[in-house]
Amino acid sequence: MNTELKSQILTFLQTIPKEKVSTYKLIWDRFWVHPRAVASVMRCNKDPLTYSCYKVVTHSWKISWYNTKRWVEEKIEKLEKDGIEIINGKVDKKYFYI
Repeated sequence: MNTELKSQILTFLQTIPKEKVSTYKLIWDRFWVHPRAVASVMRCNKDPLTYSCYKVVTHSWKISWYNTKRWVEEKIEKLEKDGIEIINGKVDKKYFYI
């Protein structure tokens, strides 16, 4: 994937409102990049404070892998801090941002 497309995906993360999330598939639909490539962009994000990769979940609404020392627990904490309710490891689709 080229650098410009990676930059566009990371910039898209900045548009997700505090109380919303997106999915790998929704980002794929928007940028025509395979969800695994989107996951790679999230994994290689060097500036998670600017580009909130924790706001991306699976298409089945599950909280997925997160590239920090505390893994998924930290991702859940950040989402809950943003006002997103997590039930049984999933985000309700009312929180989705397209």
